Amino acid sequence: MPKNEARLNKINEELKKELSQVLNYELKNPNITGMLSVTRVKITPDFKYAKVYVSILNSKNINKTMEGLKDSSGFIRGRIAKTVNLRITPELVFEIDDSLEYGERIENILKKLNNDKDNKD
Repeated sequence: MPKNEARLNKINEELKKELSQVLNYELKNPNITGMLSVTRVKITPDFKYAKVYVSILNSKNINKTMEGLKDSSGFIRGRIAKTVNLRITPELVFEIDDSLEYGERIENILKKLNNDKDNKD
């Protein structure tokens, strides 16, 4: 693994940890509902942008929650600037990570297939 890639991975992990902290304990936006978890962060090599993948559970309205995150990105970025020591604090781009829901759907399909198989035997 190249040295720069190792550094990017380290920064991604640090950002993920700090973003989780800010989203769960410091952010007070009424549009953001449900349980948020940061599943992955991918910063660009020039450190200008960071794609933040969030999983949202039990939200009243996922679109409103995503809008709320976009609206709050300045506040979140300010908090990150204070805790993560980078020359440039990246602009945050929020994306929905539905891999948890996808995994759950696949698990339910597999359970159903197993039940069907058991019923046939």
